[in-house]
Amino acid sequence: MTALLTPERRLRRLELLITRRLDGLLHGGYLGLLPGAGSEPAGSREYRAGEDEVRWMDWSVTARTTVPHVRTVDADRELATWVLVDGSASMDFGTAEYEKRELAVGAVAAVGFLTTGTGNRLGGWLSSASGTRRFPPRGGRTHLLGILRTLVEAPRGGPEAGVGARATAGVAAGAGAGMGAASGVGGLGVGGLAVGLGGIGRAVRRRGLIVVVSDFLDGLDEDGLGPGAPTWERPLRRLAHRHQVLAVHVTDPREHELPDVGMLPMVDPETGRRREVPTASRRLRERYAAAVGQQQASIASALKRAGAAHLVLRTDRDWVADIARHVLAQRRLRGVRA
Repeated sequence: MTALLTPERRLRRLELLITRRLDGLLHGGYLGLLPGAGSEPAGSREYRAGEDEVRWMDWSVTARTTVPHVRTVDADRELATWVLVDGSASMDFGTAEYEKRELAVGAVAAVGFLTTGTGNRLGGWLSSASGTRRFPPRGGRTHLLGILRTLVEAPRGGPEAGVGARATAGVAAGAGAGMGAASGVGGLGVGGLAVGLGGIGRAVRRRGLIVVVSDFLDGLDEDGLGPGAPTWERPLRRLAHRHQVLAVHVTDPREHELPDVGMLPMVDPETGRRREVPTASRRLRERYAAAVGQQQASIASALKRAGAAHLVLRTDRDWVADIARHVLAQRRLRGVRA
């Protein structure tokens, strides 16, 4: 994607990229992007260690047979999919082929194009600097393109959008000589991502697929490294109890390691706070890499505890291939032939 193209041409290129490379991957069985295909009860079967989740245990059958059983469901013939897209200023960052915001658009497009079908509907909660816009669930390509166009044309957030990443500025500062890390709020309003997750959980009552697209930096401790759980973990866990949840975690390589470029000015895109980071220091770069590793592990652990499937997309990788690998891995997990 490139800023030189009009939104219509960008969306057309995106649609062709996805349909040509992934068409047919998700068709058949309504398996979607996650294991577990529906919500209509279809009986029980014996529990398979390492494959089944404890939350799907059928306790009444287990008690009668004294053998662990899990509930099985039939695939819904109409799939309701919701996307919750984080538009906070930390998403306006990218040092490779894409910005994280562009990667978020690609993820929503992949979900939309590959789950559209007869009776299927897509709804959206899209955040930006101007607030949160809600799209009711509807079917059809025109509706999907309208959601994508809103994402592409959404205003950038924060006082210094696109200048630097919150993770980079904050964690790099924290890895330095005792400097406090920069902090910021998410683009989903007061409370950020947690509020968005709570809102969509209250609004969506019927079981379906909910895709959360974010860098998940909102709601961490101020330096992103503390032991406390992210503020979004609890509402995400509540959401996963009722729905299938896929967490699409977008990230950039510069958020994982610092280049050796001397004194590097950084700006927190959420607050505009500036830092001078001496990247020539090997010790600083090593501490930064270790701190980011801890931060990313904390995010991954929180998503796992919440019961959400975790898909990582990087701005320097083939994100379409990463989506394909994720879907195939989930299908293999359920013993379903792709």
